[in-house]
Amino acid sequence: MSGAHHAGARITTGGDPGETAGRQALADLPEPRQRFLGSLYGRNIRAVFARGLKATWGNNWSIMISGFVEPVLYLIAMGIGLGSLIGTVTGPGGEQVSYAAYIAPALLAVSAMNGAIYDSTMNVFFKLNFARLYEGMLATSLGPLDVAMGEILLALLRGGMYATGFTAVMAAMGLITSPAALLMIPAAVVIAFGFASIGMAITSYMKTFQQLDWVSFVMLPMFLFSATFYPLSVYPQSIQWVIQALPLWHGVEMLRQISAGAFGLETAGHLLYFVVMIGFGLVVTTRRLEALFQK
Repeated sequence: MSGAHHAGARITTGGDPGETAGRQALADLPEPRQRFLGSLYGRNIRAVFARGLKATWGNNWSIMISGFVEPVLYLIAMGIGLGSLIGTVTGPGGEQVSYAAYIAPALLAVSAMNGAIYDSTMNVFFKLNFARLYEGMLATSLGPLDVAMGEILLALLRGGMYATGFTAVMAAMGLITSPAALLMIPAAVVIAFGFASIGMAITSYMKTFQQLDWVSFVMLPMFLFSATFYPLSVYPQSIQWVIQALPLWHGVEMLRQISAGAFGLETAGHLLYFVVMIGFGLVVTTRRLEALFQK
């Protein structure tokens, strides 16, 4: 059966009314675009998401909790313990804030990153290379974009849960003083989206478990040197340029500015960084899955 006929079969297959309407919209597109979207997108992201969600809650809930607890322990140990010795520091808006209030938004960004990276690297690696799950999915009407978005949405769910829980801890500790600070939750989800899309793209090139060690090798120094615990200005200028290229630094700075209510062009610039990161990761992941399983 030719590619055009195969795409047409996908479009006219029965389903619920919303899915049928979506397929009809796809059928109404010009033929070149129809063939392109028909091969990459089966309009069933929710099937991938639902399967992953059921598997995660059935087997990995304890691991999910551990990824949330680590930044909370850092906040308690560093914010309260070390913070009692440091006192106040200068926040993004120029106001003096407690050390705990200074590092809390940064650790929120770390929490979102942890949740997204775990799901988009270790879980995806096992499904890709050992369970061969994606190969089976792509043998159905699902396309690479369905698989990529379904897995990334799982990572976003975890990142969003971590962000919400961590924000609740911040509120309990009296570190949220403005309703605008609640915008840190959707902003943290954007951070998780960026890390999840890039994480899955990188994982698609990995072949051995040993290569996963590089994830921790990169994440640990990024966590320590992204101005998480002290200002960027403590570093020499040449090191500052390197740090400012790191995605976690942009996440840390964006959440600090939101927490302080110090919105500006810099905040928009940090957000744009993650938008570009998301787009790049999605394109690479989709193309990789297509190259691996749709030959």
